[in-house]
Amino acid sequence: MKQLSKELQSFILSENQYSDFDPLSSGELSFNSSKTPVSDYCAYALKHCNAGTAVKAAYELKDFLNSGGKIFLSIAGALSSFQVGKVLAELIRKDKIHGISATGANFEESFYRYVAHSHYKYIPNYTDLTPNQEAELRDAGYRRITDTFLPEEQSVKIIEPLLNKYWKEATKNNQSFLPHEYMFRLFEEGVIKPDPTSNPLHCWAYAAWQKGIQVVVPGWEDSTVGNIFAAYSYDKKEEISSSVVKSGVSYMHSMYDWYKKSSEKPGIAFLQLGGGIAGDFPICVVPSLKHDLYLDNVMDWASFTEISSSPMSFGSYSGAGGKEKITWDKLSTKSSYSIIQSDATIVFPLIAAILLEI
Repeated sequence: MKQLSKELQSFILSENQYSDFDPLSSGELSFNSSKTPVSDYCAYALKHCNAGTAVKAAYELKDFLNSGGKIFLSIAGALSSFQVGKVLAELIRKDKIHGISATGANFEESFYRYVAHSHYKYIPNYTDLTPNQEAELRDAGYRRITDTFLPEEQSVKIIEPLLNKYWKEATKNNQSFLPHEYMFRLFEEGVIKPDPTSNPLHCWAYAAWQKGIQVVVPGWEDSTVGNIFAAYSYDKKEEISSSVVKSGVSYMHSMYDWYKKSSEKPGIAFLQLGGGIAGDFPICVVPSLKHDLYLDNVMDWASFTEISSSPMSFGSYSGAGGKEKITWDKLSTKSSYSIIQSDATIVFPLIAAILLEI
């Protein structure tokens, strides 16, 4: 058999090496005496392809946290409507997540779950709906997000007048705040109450507010509340100035400040759920500090882990992968990267279980 090059040999693991995380690499399947049965089961059963990549990435993130590192998380899609807060809020409380970038929809939907949890409805067979049935749902006020209906009357319409009041006050006082700062006032002033069937501990925005971690909401205008604000401030018809909400530039400024302060060795790992602006915006802080502010000794992101179902094609950021980010100076050649081609609603809870030592 022809001898492989040393470079290629370095990529190949023996079965023993491949079982490093496996608590039961040999023996019967039993976790009765384990203190971390979910983590141990993942390490035992999820060995190959995307499953194996997910477990490997989770244990690397766990080791990174134990060494004093931090994790910055980006969440795209509608994960907050899909109750990502159940695990994300606990990760925040346990100091496993130190900063978050969320789409405007994800951020506001965390609040909607907080105030209107019992009013959500579901349609598991959503792929069978016809266009006419979708229109019927629309006319009845059902706002579908995949298999979930957002209860607009009990959520958006509850929060909207409260924010309207804040925006008017800021206009009158010539003040300006970031979008999430207005939303956090709802918690600070206690003007919203959790739905009787919801658990405040499941609201990641509530946990982020309590912990005071870094939060950015890039592209906030592309959200229900963002659209409402745009309408209210159009020609100042509601006595609201568009200047009372700071722009994405201010969010990048806050990322400059946070990253410079927080990126001490061993650094900050980037964990991305889905693609789009939620991930692309904050990861750009590193090259911007280097090439736009001309700062020296800027630490690269320590690692990049993405859970995405987007294919790599036609300049799609969501499917670009880790290597491409090296050319943009977002990652270095020493930054590790993992792409898990799968559904974040499945994979992220498993990674969270390992980080939480469950």
